[in-house]
Amino acid sequence: MTEQNSPQEVKEVHIQQAQMTKDENGAYLGQVVFKVEGQSSVYEITFHSKRGKEWDYSLHFAGEPRVEEEMLQMDSWIEENDDLFDYLLDTAWSKLPE
Repeated sequence: MTEQNSPQEVKEVHIQQAQMTKDENGAYLGQVVFKVEGQSSVYEITFHSKRGKEWDYSLHFAGEPRVEEEMLQMDSWIEENDDLFDYLLDTAWSKLPE
């Protein structure tokens, strides 16, 4: 997926791994491990929803190196970019066992 953050900056998102589970209470938990072109950090975003309607997320480093400035940029990018958020969530959702 290619996302545009600013008029001059285009970033390619590379998915490395994704999963989604649903527990016995109907709550969902998903993770996507990804890397973004131009950054050295690898990230894991974890999604959580009690019923699959409203989603919370947390962003973590998935490995080394851990560049704090890149993490802050990535978190802002996800917050400001609904298409990126939806892409990552849809990637996890597609891995939900039937």
